[in-house]
This record gives sequence, structure tokens and C-alpha cells, in this order.
Amino acid sequence: MALTVTPDTYNFVAFDTAYTARIAERMATQLGLDDIDILLAINENSSLTRIDVTVTDALITIAPHSGALEDTRRPRQQSELNTTITIARGMLRARDRLRGGFADAPADAELTLPQAAAWDTYIMGRIAHMDIVLNKQAWVYNFRNRHGFSDAVDAVFEKLWNCESTTWAELSSLSANTVSVTA
Repeated sequence: MALTVTPDTYNFVAFDTAYTARIAERMATQLGLDDIDILLAINENSSLTRIDVTVTDALITIAPHSGALEDTRRPRQQSELNTTITIARGMLRARDRLRGGFADAPADAELTLPQAAAWDTYIMGRIAHMDIVLNKQAWVYNFRNRHGFSDAVDAVFEKLWNCESTTWAELSSLSANTVSVTA
């Protein structure tokens, strides 16, 4: 595996490329992605928390905006936790597409908001089960905003959050059926 982190130096944020690379290497090994090339291209010109992931057979490209790696209490400073979560999110999405039954999932830009929220729930649940600290309630709220506010929606959230393995067809169906029940 070749891991590349860009840029080498930052002009707008106080991030460290070597530090980011160490976190990415640890996550790639832990997630079983140490056999494929990974490009981590950080967009320091945007304080958004967006993460773009592109996958081919030979390369995973994870392009987070700098806000996804920042310490929320110290703007423009890098957070180890947020960097870890962001990299794990991107790598899990890529791994799902490559090896996890999500080859037929639409491109990220083509996902509906409910589909994206359902996939994020599945990803974040697996990150939480890696003993990485995160705010579960924020993800519950994200899921509810896209699927509705009901006990049935909460039950689907818990199913996805605690799911060890699923496919795109199963996840997409759960999301669609949840939206139609609450509509």
C-alpha cells in the first residue's frame, strides 16, 4: 500500500501531514485496507465538514474539507478524534464499495439524503464499535431528519447502527421503507 497525504504544508490551517498520515496508516491497517493505494487530499480552503470519496480498483481517494478534521473548540487546529473519525468514515465507505456488497450503490453525489443518512448510520455504528468516541445522538438526529421522527424510525436507526454487515440493497430498502412509512 502507498499512502499519500496532500498538501505537504498548509497555509490556512494548523494541520500536520505526518500526523495525519500516521492516523491514516493506523486506520487502513485496522480496517483491512493496507493492500490498496490511498490518497488523502485535504481541502484546506473550506471549513465545511464534507468528505468526498472516490474508489477504483487501484486507488481510494478521500478528500475531506478541513472542517472535518478540525477541533470544534479551536478553529483551524487539527483534532485527533475528528481526523480519526473522518478518515475511518472515508475508508469504510470505500471498503463497502470495494468489498462489502455496495458495488451497485450510486455515486456519492447521486445518493438521496435518506440513503446517505442510512449509510452514514451504518458507518458510524461500526466506528463506535471500534471504541472511537463519538456523539451518537447527533447521528440519531441526522437519521431522523431524513427519515422522520417516530419509534419505527428509531428502530431502523438502531438496526443499522448495530449491524455488523449489510449490503447496499438491504440498506437502501430499509431506508426507502422507513421513509414511506413515515410519509
